[in-house]
Amino acid sequence: MNNYLMLIAGGIVAYLMGSFSSAVWIGKWFYNTDVRTQGSGNAGATNTFRVLGTKAAIIVMVLDIVKAWGAVMLAHLFFKEGQTTIQLLNYQIIVGALAVLGHVFPVFTGFKGGKGVASLVGVIIALYSPWIFIIVLLWFAMILALTRFVSLASITGSILFAILAIFVFHEQNMFLITLAAAIAVFIPLTHHKNISRLIRGEENKLSFGKKIK
Repeated sequence: MNNYLMLIAGGIVAYLMGSFSSAVWIGKWFYNTDVRTQGSGNAGATNTFRVLGTKAAIIVMVLDIVKAWGAVMLAHLFFKEGQTTIQLLNYQIIVGALAVLGHVFPVFTGFKGGKGVASLVGVIIALYSPWIFIIVLLWFAMILALTRFVSLASITGSILFAILAIFVFHEQNMFLITLAAAIAVFIPLTHHKNISRLIRGEENKLSFGKKIK
């Protein structure tokens, strides 16, 4: 197959992998519930937790992380041997972005997906230092424990990630620097409604009580 066709095929596969909305399908297959009709209406792990409980939320989160990580890893299968490492990295960034795009706008479920946090975590694990992920994860857990606002933990975590990648761990690759900066912009954008509610004092806190009936 022509090299360009292989690259395009890889991009399509990545988008389709991202489009597997685990929150929707887990809810429908095992709980006979569409999480998009309850809670916040978001097809992500947080709303899954609110609607279906801890077990379902953990499964959804892991699947969302793995599908994006897997898309980046599968880039090798579609990339012609003999190309430079930088070219492969660039392609991995592209397919990772397409997987996240698929998660946010999934073709299989009416283009109504999640906010992309977990899938971006998969991309980050695949492309950046594991120490960055560990630090951001600890930060996320701390903010969530102190405030119980998942949105605030996600937004501040994305900004911290960019700061760590660029200024602390001194990432040298311009494309990874650009991606880190883009993530720090993308996550707040997908949470713009949450930001408005936080400002008004109307944002819902994560409750560890009973799930929504």
